[in-house]
Amino acid sequence: MTEFGAPFGAPERSLLESGAAALYDEIVNTSGIAADDVRLHGDSAERPAFDLLVELGLLQHDKRTDTWLPEDPSGVQSRIVSPMSQEGARLLEESSAWAQAFASLSQSWRRSPLAEARGPFTYLHDEAIGPYLAGLVAEAEQEMLTAQPQTGRDAQSLAAAALRDTAMLERGTKMRTLYQHSARRSSFTHKYVAAVTERGAEVRTLDEFFNRLIIIDRRVAVIPASDDHRSAVAVREPSVVDFLVDIFERTWERARPFTNRETTILKDIAAEQRAMTIRMLIEGHSDPVSAKRLGVSPRTYAGYVADLKAEYEAETRFQLGYTMGKAGISGHEAAARLAAAGSDSGSDAGPDAGPDDAEG
Repeated sequence: MTEFGAPFGAPERSLLESGAAALYDEIVNTSGIAADDVRLHGDSAERPAFDLLVELGLLQHDKRTDTWLPEDPSGVQSRIVSPMSQEGARLLEESSAWAQAFASLSQSWRRSPLAEARGPFTYLHDEAIGPYLAGLVAEAEQEMLTAQPQTGRDAQSLAAAALRDTAMLERGTKMRTLYQHSARRSSFTHKYVAAVTERGAEVRTLDEFFNRLIIIDRRVAVIPASDDHRSAVAVREPSVVDFLVDIFERTWERARPFTNRETTILKDIAAEQRAMTIRMLIEGHSDPVSAKRLGVSPRTYAGYVADLKAEYEAETRFQLGYTMGKAGISGHEAAARLAAAGSDSGSDAGPDAGPDDAEG
């Protein structure tokens, strides 16, 4: 058992939420619990919850009546939470000081003949990629642009990114992020987007496939150097960075705000994904390649194909392709329809005109 006053963590909080809170409610309603209550026996399922309540100071033993009495949580909260807040503030201050120290070292490096000799490209491998990116984000002063395909974005990486990116946003740095439409079905991505948009970031999605890209202050870009994402290249050549920024901006204009949940927009997104599935089939890509381009798992992609088979009453992919070809289906109809809708609205802003503007 942790000594009182020591820091508590996620395991203790989880136990408080899952069991100890309910036991506390019962004790409050009965104005206490006898020390010889069966729920307090060493082999009782509720004993760990009871021990935590005692450890937190939410229960105090009355020797006169041999009863455990509940305490006011508001007083206990300050004793438990305040040290955590103070430690968090200390760590933020310390991390900021470290970032400034490394920023000074980075400036020294960029002025040195060694940096010039190595040129504008830095190759990174495996474990070196994460710390390098963290350092770039810590140095960001004006803006970070990112394009993140859904593949490989798991809960752990998104949680780490949320901590890193929210700290950057709270310094006043702007951020825009692109995802594929499939990211809208990820609960982990929704949590990440909620955290960063609350602090001013903008997030949009697109049906097209794109590769990972991070641009910091329009002075350095990081792109993959291999398909398995175990290698990356940091580019500081201004002309190349400007070219990548231009590609990002053009793609951004065609994308749709992540937070826009209007029915019309969601229907258009579904139509775009369906059209891309048709294009993958017609072009003859394998399931793994098609799934990657859509940003979904091979199993999900197979489900899309099965839906199309059912829609066109085809038993095989060959029959499906023949039927769609005979009907003049190419997979480009959705894009043409959406472009026409934008033209009819009297705007040349593309897909983001109209309903999307409501989300800013």
